Amino acid sequence: MARMRRGLVHATAWSLATGAAVTLSWWGVRAVMTGTVYDRPAAVPLAAVPESPAPQAASTHRPKPVPSPSPSRSARPPSSPAAPPPAAEPSGRGTGSAPPAAPAAPSPSPSVQGTVRSYAVAGGWVAFSLGDRSAELVSATPASGWQMQVWKQDTWIRVTFTGDGREVSVFCVWHDTAPRVEIDERPA
Repeated sequence: MARMRRGLVHATAWSLATGAAVTLSWWGVRAVMTGTVYDRPAAVPLAAVPESPAPQAASTHRPKPVPSPSPSRSARPPSSPAAPPPAAEPSGRGTGSAPPAAPAAPSPSPSVQGTVRSYAVAGGWVAFSLGDRSAELVSATPASGWQMQVWKQDTWIRVTFTGDGREVSVFCVWHDTAPRVEIDERPA
């Protein structure tokens, strides 16, 4: 009986020590992971704008191919992606048309309440939520073959696209003024 009791005491002590070690390890890992995991970006509904012409060619929109005149083969209809809704027109100087945007699902709005503006540049697309005295980056997507880097500070955000021997930067600045967006393009 004493041997069995001793075995149970050892098993219980081992289980408690292992449980305590696992708990302490998990708290440490959780503290580290909480500081490094980013929140998912909030989807912000875009304001409706007058219809703009569809882009000529983009990675999300391809012209329909002409069916083959060969009578022996039946042409399969091409699969075309759903046309995205038009994005907000950019304010400030910039090049290109407004980028296509995915439909926005209802979700909590960002901490900055404002108007969402999208900007299409040579290296990709950037969308900011512009408030009265501050701004927030909603999304930034590089074009195919381009790389993107984002810098955020208290009074400005910079998104830089690099590719094709060029560097295109989109700045959003709001130091003591309403937010303004500037686009700078130069050789890399």
